[in-house]
Amino acid sequence: MTLSTASISSEQKNAQLPINLVPYRLSINELERLFSTDRANGLTSSKAKDLLVKYGANNLGEGASISLVGIFIHQACNAMVMVLIISMVISLAMKDWISGGVIAFVVFVNIFVGCIQEYNAEKTMSSLKSLSSPTARVIRDGEDQTIPAEEVVPGDVCIVQVGDTIPADLRLFDCMNLETDEALLTGESLPIAKMHKEVYNEEIPVGDRLNMAYSSSTVSKGRGTGIVVCTGLQTEIGAIALSLQEKTSHVRSVEVDEHGNKSGYSRAIFGTIKDVVGAFLGTSTGTPLLRKLSVLACGLFCIAVVFAIVVMAAQKFHVTSEVGIYAICVALSMIPSSLVVVLTITMAVGAKIMASRNVIVRKLDSLEALGAVNDICSDKTGTLTQGKMIARSVWIPTVGTYTVHESNEPFNPTVGSIKFIDAAPAEVMNSENDTITFTAVPTPNPPHFQQWLETATLANIATVFTSLDEDGQETWKAHGDPTEIAIQVFTTRMDFPRLKLTEGDDSQFTHLAEFPFDSSIKRMTAVYKGLDETTVFTKGAVERVLECCDTWYGNSGSNETPQKLTDDDKAFIEENMNALSSEGLRVLAFSRRATTPAEASMNWAGKVDRADVEKNLTFLGLVGIYDPPRRETAGAVKQCHKAGINVHMLTGDHPGTAKAIAQEVGILPRNLHNYADDVVKIMVMAAPDFDKLSDAEVDALPVLPLVIARCAPQTKVRMIDALHRRKKFCAMTGDGVNDSPSLKKADIGIAMGITGSDVAKDASDIVLSDDNFASILNAIEEGRRMAANIQKFVLQLLAENVAQALYLMIGLVFMDEDGYSVFPLSPVEVLWIIVITSCFPAMGLGKEAAADNVLEVPPTSSIFSWEVIIDMFAYGTWMAACCLCTFIIIVYGKGDGNLGISCNSTSGEFCDTVFKARSGSFATMTWCALVLAWECIDMRLSLFKMHPESETPYTQFFKDVWKNQFLFWSVIGGFVSVFPVVYIPVINDKVFLHAPISWEWGLAMAFTVLFWAGAEFYKWMKRIFFRKRAYLDAVNNPEKDLERKSPFETYKSFSRSNTMNV
Repeated sequence: MTLSTASISSEQKNAQLPINLVPYRLSINELERLFSTDRANGLTSSKAKDLLVKYGANNLGEGASISLVGIFIHQACNAMVMVLIISMVISLAMKDWISGGVIAFVVFVNIFVGCIQEYNAEKTMSSLKSLSSPTARVIRDGEDQTIPAEEVVPGDVCIVQVGDTIPADLRLFDCMNLETDEALLTGESLPIAKMHKEVYNEEIPVGDRLNMAYSSSTVSKGRGTGIVVCTGLQTEIGAIALSLQEKTSHVRSVEVDEHGNKSGYSRAIFGTIKDVVGAFLGTSTGTPLLRKLSVLACGLFCIAVVFAIVVMAAQKFHVTSEVGIYAICVALSMIPSSLVVVLTITMAVGAKIMASRNVIVRKLDSLEALGAVNDICSDKTGTLTQGKMIARSVWIPTVGTYTVHESNEPFNPTVGSIKFIDAAPAEVMNSENDTITFTAVPTPNPPHFQQWLETATLANIATVFTSLDEDGQETWKAHGDPTEIAIQVFTTRMDFPRLKLTEGDDSQFTHLAEFPFDSSIKRMTAVYKGLDETTVFTKGAVERVLECCDTWYGNSGSNETPQKLTDDDKAFIEENMNALSSEGLRVLAFSRRATTPAEASMNWAGKVDRADVEKNLTFLGLVGIYDPPRRETAGAVKQCHKAGINVHMLTGDHPGTAKAIAQEVGILPRNLHNYADDVVKIMVMAAPDFDKLSDAEVDALPVLPLVIARCAPQTKVRMIDALHRRKKFCAMTGDGVNDSPSLKKADIGIAMGITGSDVAKDASDIVLSDDNFASILNAIEEGRRMAANIQKFVLQLLAENVAQALYLMIGLVFMDEDGYSVFPLSPVEVLWIIVITSCFPAMGLGKEAAADNVLEVPPTSSIFSWEVIIDMFAYGTWMAACCLCTFIIIVYGKGDGNLGISCNSTSGEFCDTVFKARSGSFATMTWCALVLAWECIDMRLSLFKMHPESETPYTQFFKDVWKNQFLFWSVIGGFVSVFPVVYIPVINDKVFLHAPISWEWGLAMAFTVLFWAGAEFYKWMKRIFFRKRAYLDAVNNPEKDLERKSPFETYKSFSRSNTMNV
């Protein structure tokens, strides 16, 4: 029997367990019969042993051993690495030790880094196991026993108390002030008060099951006893562990029809072969860029083999050593061997930059993927908000509403301001915005507000104080419960700190007794002796405080004498409570009364009946508390929208709180009344409503929800799946164990560094060291910068490969007297150009700064866009043409056209003209490739006008090329390197097979300038083309720009269409 309650959706899918038999929907008597246990005596030892055999140990599995050999093979067997290994072998076979050594180093670095990352990922389960409790306290054979937690079985009666880690999922049947911290599972920022008497008649989220206590959560207050209903992998935490253990199989199954007949064997076989080969070569796994690079590597390798065969065929398959080497060089010219080098170094530099911006990169290959993110699913508590509480509104019925504004430091009472409005919260909510008028705070404090301040500060045990930090600066700090701290900060702001009233020579109050907060009655009370009388001060949940009140001062005027509190009055108070709650505030009520003379003289240190104290109270007012957004959040969300990124909030909090915070930070529009009701329901959904929808129904929604409240782990995973089905590239943030499945499922998993669990960090791709949503924007900005730079150096490398391949293949038409091709570049020249013009300039392009509008353009996941492909062939063809013209003019224009004999080797005769032509074309190709690196800084703007708005247009070119000094010196160094290899004796004619030149330098320089001019002319035509296309788009779709500027335009359009259809 399985009693897993991992999520609502898992309940629905569990066919062997009726929906009404899940533990939180059963009474204790039903559970006792179901497990054949007894709440008083527990299980017998013999039955516990039998159940241990049946259900297994209460752990998350032993976990398979990590195979280092398997990890190594997985990292080595992908297309890019295999092509690099082949290139390395060829280079070493040609005795090109430098190229071979560099490629070997790159292969080593890639495999080593990949192995480290995969090894760390395999250790995720160990973090989960560390969450379990080592021992458990149970009742067996009628005796209280402490046993190893692994021996706990379903049916055990388990006892927990403050500080314990709960060993298994429990259905509580007794508790006293029990509160558990379930942040790891639900994301709830505050401890959950449990109520064992609750029995539910419907499906509810994990965080709302108050009669359950879950494995690996901790007891923060009180004690409790319950029956174990799930152990090991059947618990909530176990369900998460199972989701992390899921492995994708490359073996496709045979189709089975409704009659059990199998078919489609051939599809299964060939599909399996395709999946296995794709996984082996890396064409079907990894990030989009890595998959495309693997496909590119396979394609280029095939083309390289074809080109090598063509070279040998052109020589009538008379393959000498020179022909073989040339064929290999032609093949190598098609393989951008430095691409992976540059990619690795660029990512390493990007990771270092991100670390300085509070983003720690765990997986390097996730960096380029950040630029493609178009949807972010974020948690609320601690990420969008500060994770601390602030008193936002105070309502005093006879006075009005006090509101705190611009307070982003929860412990600092001196930051922010207080505004006052002479109206109740319900009136403010129902009025138009332009009718709300804030006035100055009444001074001195009205008497009823004064009474409220005294009650708020004295019915409170939190302390707010100042101390010096490490730099000697005075800073505000606080001790106590977050809710009480928020109230104490407000009273301190009003100059009513508790210590001022209770300590010192002029203290006004002396503490007599205290009745602490009790989760069963949701109140706390303090009794103080004042100068004239003894007073009872009470605060707590509104409905529980009103139970103890029989008077209030009315809702208007300045009545000195309390009036009777009627049912209509209570309804009015609850209406205002709901108004505050609708703003996402946690609402508490305050009351007080003076004691009778008999009570004043009683012994408060003795036993006092709490019920006798908390009665006949006078209601004073309400306070609304909330977890405020970080000051950077609203701006970051706005910038995300501007960058074309949708932001979704997936939180464990209540819908009202989630909706209010989402509106405050800009995830939801503030003017929801402008949208149709059914659209608002889609914008904000509760997890149970979302989980009830099938995948088809979710896909049929015109838009996906912007806010989902009361999220279970499976809800977040379903949201990511829904985004993937819409071809979205999404990032997911999280900090708890409950977030780890969605972090793993998302394209980019983002964990919190401060509050994040080890499990969440292990499942993530990057970690925010400051837990700040705004840092995600930093990561995306850096990711877009890297993606743009990768696109730049990929264009530069591949355009150069196209130029070399065309030039070397067309050059086969130059035949000597013996009928063999005279190579227009020698093999060593080819390798030299590859080393000098590919690696270092491409690394320089990888270090380019981000464009000014990097966060103002829509995200893109395509490095190999049509623009890049067309540019690659345009630049490559033009470069090859310039080099060919140089060679032809030297040989046939100035020269006599004599191609000599055996000029492909050092023993050739009459090769002076060929050697000089090679020198000229060698210089031309080297310089053109270096110029291309500069031209690739921007794919459309002219190199001479990168900043059209510059106030110094004539010198801006020099500033732009000097700004990236690595690229500058790579180009200058490569430019200068041509001269030594042309003039140094022996090296020139014996190694490079070229000769010193004179007037040919001018020709090489002229064609380099011509290539530069052609590149600028091509960019000019591109700018005209894209301007015309943008104009036509604006004419044909005038609302396109409006939709780009407003992230909610799609919802509003949907609202209009719905309204029209009604």
